[in-house]
Amino acid sequence: MSDIHVNQTAPQGPLRVTFLIVPRFNMATLITMIEPLRVANYLAPQAIYSWEIVSMDGAEIAASNGMTIRATPPPDRNRRGEFVFVLASWGAEAYRNKDTEAWARRQSREGARLCAVELGCYVLARAGLLSGKRIATHWSWAPGFQEQFANIDVGEDLYTLGEPVLSCAGGMAGIDLMLHLIGDAHGPTMAGEVADQILHHPIRPGTAPQRKAFSADLDVLPPMVRQAIRLIEDNIGDPKTVPQIAEALQVSQRQLERQFRHTVGCTVVQFGTLVRLQHARVLLISTKLGVREIATASGFNTLSHFAHAFGRCFGRRPSDYRQGWPQGDAAPSWPGTLAAFLTSLQARKGGKDTQV
Repeated sequence: MSDIHVNQTAPQGPLRVTFLIVPRFNMATLITMIEPLRVANYLAPQAIYSWEIVSMDGAEIAASNGMTIRATPPPDRNRRGEFVFVLASWGAEAYRNKDTEAWARRQSREGARLCAVELGCYVLARAGLLSGKRIATHWSWAPGFQEQFANIDVGEDLYTLGEPVLSCAGGMAGIDLMLHLIGDAHGPTMAGEVADQILHHPIRPGTAPQRKAFSADLDVLPPMVRQAIRLIEDNIGDPKTVPQIAEALQVSQRQLERQFRHTVGCTVVQFGTLVRLQHARVLLISTKLGVREIATASGFNTLSHFAHAFGRCFGRRPSDYRQGWPQGDAAPSWPGTLAAFLTSLQARKGGKDTQV
């Protein structure tokens, strides 16, 4: 084992870290945030972190994967300078617990560094701790959160480091955030050795993108297609026509369509429809907007066109998706993948029906 020298500015004794969880939190995200701390303790001459898992929702909290974890009520002590990570996932858009919100506000007033993890942003937003701030949350839920909290700036980052509230998009981004915090406190060498132990390289910065657009790596797509995708995603409510996109990119419509079909596998119109339907599905799950309002917000001129396209793509009516995890379903599902979409298009070609 190599010698580890803790920075002179590092805190003396183990830094206490608190994970506040609510029902249906993401177990994988919790583990990604705990493991770097555990490995840092393993590498250091003495423990440099300690942690606790707390909840206001009982002693046994079920995660979204059905596993349960034991939590204790948060003890009433001062956490000044300590990290409090608030983890939430499925159902957080409707989660309300006044005790949880009051506890979070009290910790913030007393100087704790709070972090909204994945959909923990709903908890901290309702506690009034995110107004006017820029945060990261999981890209697939960002439109619904933004619809409810227009005064909060949502970016598609892995994590943000604002003071006094941090944020993390969840998933594997939890590893990157924790490695960054370990590096801040104990130096980049320590963070690098922890990354070596958990086989996580490279350590991504908070500004790294959350996703590769619809399973296609934007970096390897032709610039024309990359720019077209960004125009489509940036104009969901007021979609641009193919001629308008081609004009904005200063290319011919025929050239744009040919490149798009070759690299993505469908037409510009078909891809744009899928993007707008995905956006609508998130709004259906996470807001109380009416179906007609959601159709308009997703760039559909008529409710009938929206309902028809939605049914063709997802196999259900829009009203069937008012819950992200419908009662009676063993698990949530996300059927609107590009792979499934392209497969359905191929199946329709024989019948000359390629419009969605």
